[in-house]
Amino acid sequence: MSTPDHAPAILAHFTEQGRWCRQLGSDFTADMIDQFAADYRANGPIAQLLADWPSDPRADALALRICAALNGAGIMGQSPELAAVYPQASPEASAADIWPIVHGFLISNMDWVRAYLQYAPQTNETARSIALLPGFLDLAARYDLPMNLLELGASAGLNQNWDKFGYKTESWSRDGTSQVCISTDWKGPPPANLDATFNISSRAGCDLNPLDIHDPHEALRLRSYIWPDQSARLNRFDGALKLARDMNTRIDTADASEWLAAKLAARPSNALTIVYHSVFLQYPPIAVIRKLMASIRAAGEQADKNAPLAWLCFEPEALFGGAQNSPKVITRLQTWPGGDVKVCGSSNGHVTWFEA
Repeated sequence: MSTPDHAPAILAHFTEQGRWCRQLGSDFTADMIDQFAADYRANGPIAQLLADWPSDPRADALALRICAALNGAGIMGQSPELAAVYPQASPEASAADIWPIVHGFLISNMDWVRAYLQYAPQTNETARSIALLPGFLDLAARYDLPMNLLELGASAGLNQNWDKFGYKTESWSRDGTSQVCISTDWKGPPPANLDATFNISSRAGCDLNPLDIHDPHEALRLRSYIWPDQSARLNRFDGALKLARDMNTRIDTADASEWLAAKLAARPSNALTIVYHSVFLQYPPIAVIRKLMASIRAAGEQADKNAPLAWLCFEPEALFGGAQNSPKVITRLQTWPGGDVKVCGSSNGHVTWFEA
């Protein structure tokens, strides 16, 4: 078969995504993506799989979709052979060593893999909660009001229960009420108000395609998006999944702009409403982003001391006036009445470090 016309974009995406995976501590995933690139150039099954890919591979996180399909094939029982050689079972396994098994699986299960690729990755990265925590602590100390939580792009909802997580760094810690403990390489002073109490009166979240954690198959799909050589992330995921099931966490299937507009219109008159999200705002179309921001700011103009509004997010700084090519992700807090803005710190997308 011939190389597709969109080969340059796909190969550039593979190179970039592999570099990001390596920088974020997953050599196995980076090496696997290198194998994808080599197979694609050789017109192997990866080239066949992607021959008619219809849209931007970078925006679609295409490499991560393929990685998840292969990981999912093992953990869902589609391929016992892959399950036996992937890092969960064989921590010393290298992508190069197991590529012949991957190659054979792709050839024999092309339709299954192609169907898996139709779903966008949903990482539900619980480590991002430690980046949001300084903002939540600030709000708890500032407002003696119950919290009405509204999460955008909530995926399966694992970060709905951030207040029950434990947090531990070399310089500070905060106890939780669950088995989930978030840690990172914290740089700078500890968050203020570490002993603040959270009075949460309601929680809600939305996503265009939330995976149902109460469905065993969908829960395994969600787990497949976590890079298989990162045991700490997998352990956090397992703990957060159990907690969310215990809490009967449910996420609304909805367009974020429409959902938020309705929620803000009906927000309680005697509570602090907090709109929050993490590494979400870069994905919706620009028109939706503008509508979301406009809804929040319009609601902020109507806020008063009895029903204040907060907008807490962990998002690329480029979305808020920073350099367009900056890799930095910032924790940004804006509150009304007043509209004051505070930047609590910065990190990368997986919060392997945080600079306060």
